[in-house]
Amino acid sequence: MADSSAPLPTVLVTGAGGRTGNIVYNKLKERSEQFLARGLVRTEESKQKIGGGDDVYIADIRDSSHLAPALQGADALIILTSAVPKMKPGFDPSKGGRPEFYYEDGMYPEQVDWIGQKNQIDTAKAAGVKHIVLVGSMGGTNSNHPLNSLGNGNILVWKRKSEQYLADSGVPYTILRPGGLQDKDGGVRELIVGKDDELLQTDTKSIPRADVAEVCVQALQYEEAKFKAFDLASKPEGTGTPTKDFKSLFAQVTARF
Repeated sequence: MADSSAPLPTVLVTGAGGRTGNIVYNKLKERSEQFLARGLVRTEESKQKIGGGDDVYIADIRDSSHLAPALQGADALIILTSAVPKMKPGFDPSKGGRPEFYYEDGMYPEQVDWIGQKNQIDTAKAAGVKHIVLVGSMGGTNSNHPLNSLGNGNILVWKRKSEQYLADSGVPYTILRPGGLQDKDGGVRELIVGKDDELLQTDTKSIPRADVAEVCVQALQYEEAKFKAFDLASKPEGTGTPTKDFKSLFAQVTARF
C-alpha cells in the first residue's frame, strides 16, 4: 500500500506545449491522486494554450539559468523538448520533387536537442531529481538517416548525444525511442519494445503519441523502467492484445543504452 501521508511526487514535463508533451502533462493532471504535475513551455502563448495554470513555467531551455525555478523541488523530469524543422515556403506538390526544410536561427537540433537537453539534465541533477524520462527517437544508430539531412540539422545525432549524456549522468533514467508518431487513440494496441533500431526493419515501426505519453507516465512508477533505454512501437490496432501490464513491458528491456 502507498503511504497516504507521503507527499505526492512532483513531475515536470518540458515541451508541454508540444503535441506529445501536452498529452503527458494532461495525463499527469488527470492522475492528481498520484502526481503533482508541472509543465514547462517556451512562450506565454503556449502556456495559455495548455490552460495557463500556475504550474506551467515559461523558460528557454537553451539558458540553464531559466530552468532552476521549474525544477526546484521536483522529483522527476520528463523531457519532451525537440527542435522542429519547418518547411520552406513555395513548395508545390503538383510539380513533384521534395519539399525543403529549415530550422529557425538558434533553434537547430544542436541548440535544442543537445544544449537544451544537457541543461535540463544538469539542472535536474543539481536539484536532486530522482528520475529522468527522456523521449528521443528511433533511427539514431544510423548517421545517414534521412531525418538528419532535414535542414542539415543532424537531429538524430544530437538527440543521441543527449541520450548518452543522460545515461552517463548518474541520475536514474528511462530513455524511450519511439518510431513514427501517429495522432491516434492510445490504449488500444499491443506495444513492442526493441533495441538498436531493429524495429525499423519490420512492419511495426510506428506508435500513437498517446501510447508514448502513457509509457512516460508508467515509467515513473516501476523500478523495472530505470537505467533502461529502448525503442518503442505498436502493433496495428486489432492485432495482439492491448498492453496493460507495463511492469512486464519494462522487464523485457535489458539494454542500458
